[in-house]
Amino acid sequence: MAEAQNNQVQDINQLLKVRREKLANLQEAGRDPFQITKYDQTHHTTDAKEQYTAHEAELLAGRPAPALDGLDEQQIKEVTNQDYNERREIMDASPINVSIAGRMMFKRVMGKASFCNIRDLKGDVQVYVARDAIGEEAYADFKKSDIGDIYGVKGYVFRTKTGEISIHAVSMTLLTKSLQILPEKFHGLTDTDTRYRQRYVDLIMNADSRETFIKRSQIISTIRSFLGAQGFLEVETPLLVSNPGGAAARPFETHFNALDEDLKLRISLELYLKRLIVGGLERVFEIGRVFRNEGLDTRHNPEFTLMELYQAYTDYYGMMDLTENMFRTIAQTVNGSTTVKYGDLEIDFGKPFARMTMIDAVKKYSGVDFDQIPDTEAAKKIADEMHVEYEARHKKGDILNLFFETFVEEHLLQPTFIMDHPIEISPLTKKKPDKEGYVERFELFINGWEMCNAYSELNDPIDQRARFAAQEENFAAGDDEAEHTDEDFLNALEIGMPPTGGIGYGIDRLVMIMTNSPAIRDVLLFPTMRSTT
Repeated sequence: MAEAQNNQVQDINQLLKVRREKLANLQEAGRDPFQITKYDQTHHTTDAKEQYTAHEAELLAGRPAPALDGLDEQQIKEVTNQDYNERREIMDASPINVSIAGRMMFKRVMGKASFCNIRDLKGDVQVYVARDAIGEEAYADFKKSDIGDIYGVKGYVFRTKTGEISIHAVSMTLLTKSLQILPEKFHGLTDTDTRYRQRYVDLIMNADSRETFIKRSQIISTIRSFLGAQGFLEVETPLLVSNPGGAAARPFETHFNALDEDLKLRISLELYLKRLIVGGLERVFEIGRVFRNEGLDTRHNPEFTLMELYQAYTDYYGMMDLTENMFRTIAQTVNGSTTVKYGDLEIDFGKPFARMTMIDAVKKYSGVDFDQIPDTEAAKKIADEMHVEYEARHKKGDILNLFFETFVEEHLLQPTFIMDHPIEISPLTKKKPDKEGYVERFELFINGWEMCNAYSELNDPIDQRARFAAQEENFAAGDDEAEHTDEDFLNALEIGMPPTGGIGYGIDRLVMIMTNSPAIRDVLLFPTMRSTT
């Protein structure tokens, strides 16, 4: 086994050496591809094929298929060849000339004529390369080319006898010499770790990966368009902050040398966006990176994309309506349907989203009615009976949330708003006026995942100060994810924030759902990985 691996390494090293020798020969001959600074690309591969198909349908409209009934094999061959030549003559008289550029993924040399396959952003196309068409010197260079080289191809589109739309090259220009070896073409890049570490190779080899990230861009564009039409203003707020509030998470810490101050990377966008609502910007949103010093799994990455938006003069019901309409619009725009398949699950964004209070959800799936539990002591007793683990500092509301996580989340497959959380886990949320101990908050769950978190925002500065004080007590009791008092934010609230609805969305999880991706690293171009050095 060791000898076979050693021989394989030697073979690869020899192939890499040959590629560099080919480059050196080109450079010595004055044909260094790295000296080329631009190439005029008129078409992508898919566009060229679609244009040819439409042109062909127009020029050959009404032309009957050849009559083959009663003919023997030789006669069928002669008739179909004649029909092909006649069709080709009609099309060649009105050619579609193209100039494409992309990476060569396949090559078959056959004497004076060869075939190759060129891949660009939108797809692949076969190219017919003839010595008499591109010239002897260019053809000799082409025969020495390697899989992975990047070529510019000028020519015209035609259909082969086998029916494949191809490009007849009239010139082939080597634009970049590839000095590395791509993975085996029939299986693509299948090693998961390498796919994430070398995303550039993954994008070359795996069409599904390319499609995922194209869709990711479309999702974000759709969000921006949707919110812009609703009158929202896109803004940017600081990444480096002294007090990383707005979420229950551990921050990454750094030091700013110029001011000799310790700073943190933001864990949320919330508190700065609310300051803008105070300032009179009535509808604002931000899409940006946030950083949480937490573990890695299929749904968590320490660096991820969050969108938060805030709208003055509305509440959490307004945020529900906006969210439902936005998710439905994204599904229809990006996937062409309000029904999205994720694994074996069909998620229906077309129907009204279900709405359920946290208490009702826990009662439905665990049988425990927290409306009938009078206090923290009783909550802990029922938690012991149901084998739900909790910490000594936890209160009744914390234990309700633990019941929800234990018994409910996995059942929430179709879009479901879980409403009215306990105040203990919602330090920035307005109280429900008709239910003591609970707040106007919801989370949207799809496929058992939390997709967003929304509030009727707390705008009472006195209440907010008391909530911060409770969070400081939690921190002192060992909760290292507790919030800290933000005096400047409290000052903003004292100036006055109107009634406001706010919400935060995990963009990466949304992309996972919309692209049927099993892990968050599949929708992050460069996910966090353990260092190899």
